[in-house]
Amino acid sequence: MNPTSTTPAHPGLPGHVEITETLLRDGLQIEDRIVPTEKKIDIARALLAAGFASLEIGAFVHPERVPQMADTDQLLRTLLDETDAPLYTLIFNERSAIRAIDAGARHARLVVSATDGHSRSNSGRSVDEALERLAVAAERLTNASVHLEAGVATSFICPFDGLTPPENVLRVVGRLREFGVQRVTLADTIGNAVPQQIRETVTAVRQAFPDQEIGLHLHDTYNVGMANAWEGLNLGIAHYDAALGGLGGCPFAPGASGNIGTDDLLHLLHRTGIPTGVDPAPLPALREEIAEAVGHPLASSLAGIPAMPSPLLPSASGTVS
Repeated sequence: MNPTSTTPAHPGLPGHVEITETLLRDGLQIEDRIVPTEKKIDIARALLAAGFASLEIGAFVHPERVPQMADTDQLLRTLLDETDAPLYTLIFNERSAIRAIDAGARHARLVVSATDGHSRSNSGRSVDEALERLAVAAERLTNASVHLEAGVATSFICPFDGLTPPENVLRVVGRLREFGVQRVTLADTIGNAVPQQIRETVTAVRQAFPDQEIGLHLHDTYNVGMANAWEGLNLGIAHYDAALGGLGGCPFAPGASGNIGTDDLLHLLHRTGIPTGVDPAPLPALREEIAEAVGHPLASSLAGIPAMPSPLLPSASGTVS
C-alpha cells in the first residue's frame, strides 16, 4: 500500500512532500561500525523500491576524517547504473568535485556552514574561505552538467557560536545562488532550533530571495524535530531530509545526534493527508536490517514498533476506524 491521502490536508500545507532519505550519508557518518559497501547498496535498492524519489548516499571527504564515507565513489558508480533517481553526494571543495565527476555524478550538494565556528570545525576554514573553495567546485560541476543543490549547516543555531542570525544565512544563500544552485536546504545541525527560529529564518530567506526553493534538514536531539517539521509544513516547505530510524549526527558538531526519523515523518505526513510517494510498509523490516548493520537500536519514535501504524481511514458512518 502506498498511502497518498487519508483525510484532507490542512489548508496552506503542501499538496505533496518529497523526502530525501539521508540514511546512507548523515545516518551512517557518525557510526563506529563501518557498514560494508554491499550492505549499503542493498539498503539503497530497498529505499528506492519503497518509492523514495531521491537519496543522499555519501560525501567526498578524506577517509581519515570520515571513514564511513570512504566508499562513496563505488557506491555512486554502482547505483547510477541502476536508477535515474537523484543520488546526492556532498561536495566541500574542488577535489571532492573532481571525485564526484569522475564517479559519474549527476547530482551534488555543496555544503557550507552559516557560522565560522562550525565552519572551522567542519572544514578548517572560515565561512568566506569555504565559499571561495565552493565557487571553484561549483564551476567544475556546472561545466560537467551536474545538477547543483546546497546545504547550509548551522542555519539556526551553532554549537560554537550560539544562535545564528538570519543575516548570516542570507549572506551564504546569496553567494550560493551566484554558483547556480537550485534548492537550498537549511540545516538544524545540532537539533536545538525551535519553531520560532524556523519561521524567522525561512521567512527572511523568502523575503530576500522570493524565487528560492527551500528545503529543511532537521535533527531531533531535543525532541523538537517534528515540531520544526510541522512549522516548515505550515510555511509551505515541501522538501525534507530525514533518516530512517533517526540515525545520524555531525562528527564535527558537539552534541549533534540523529536526524528526524523518516518513519516518524512519513507517519505525520500520511496521517495529515499529504502524499509522499513512499510506501511505508517495507520500512520496519528494513529498520531491523539497519539496526543489525550498525550494531545498536535505532532512535526514531516508531523504531520500536514492529509495523508502521496504518493511516486512520474514514468509515461509512463518518467516524474514524
